[in-house]
Amino acid sequence: MDYLNLADRSWPVLRRVMGGHAAVYRATNGRIGHRFPGSPPMLLLDHVGARSASRRTSPLVYARDGDNFVLVASKGGYPKNPAWFHNLLANPDTTVQVGSSHLDVHARVADPEERKRLWPVVVGVYSGYDDYQRRTDREIPLVILEPRPHSGS
Repeated sequence: MDYLNLADRSWPVLRRVMGGHAAVYRATNGRIGHRFPGSPPMLLLDHVGARSASRRTSPLVYARDGDNFVLVASKGGYPKNPAWFHNLLANPDTTVQVGSSHLDVHARVADPEERKRLWPVVVGVYSGYDDYQRRTDREIPLVILEPRPHSGS
């Protein structure tokens, strides 16, 4: 089966499902959508389009590393990084919702040593990441979200 072709055809549907997930997550203040039985925890990442400047929200699996959150820019092993990754490179100061908590964060790409240390951590949260890495020639980046002082908005 050509998984990448299937993924290409599935993105429009997946984008709608993710939009619905984000809407329910927000509407229930994280009571629905943060954790599902048998699934890894999810947060809502707010990001601004690198080219469009449009505000977007993506529900994403995360791992914890102390006070930091770690995201995996896997896009299911697709050859290109996900759009949210490019958006964070252009606009690294953003916000996340984790359950009912809203946090200001700064995004940065893990350096090679951090990636080596954190890869087993993220695979421990979701084992599928190892399959995604095998499926692609690119090294899947890890993004570290570091808390920053709340702006008081």
